[in-house]
Amino acid sequence: MGVTAEKRRKFDPEFREGAVRIVTETGKPIAEVAKDLGINETTLASWVSRARRAGTTPAGESDELERLRRENAQLKRDNEELVMERDVLKRCMALWVKLLGPPRRKWSG
Repeated sequence: MGVTAEKRRKFDPEFREGAVRIVTETGKPIAEVAKDLGINETTLASWVSRARRAGTTPAGESDELERLRRENAQLKRDNEELVMERDVLKRCMALWVKLLGPPRRKWSG
């Protein structure tokens, strides 16, 4: 009585290319993409590795993707700085209002 091997699934080239593009273009971890697609993590990792070695990503597309990633990182840093500045200004305004107290009424009479 021998143990029967699992039947190997075959994936068409379009599916493989699509899976590799999801990893390379979104930056999602291979494990997450593999789980989402219902395939083995090592299978996807080998497809990604093979594609990177073969250089199947068009050069212009790769350059544009890298430029967009750098720009996104810079925008995130700028946003963090603006959020901190806003928070400081909010605290200053609250302190200013507290120090001045409520507005005084002018008595007419």
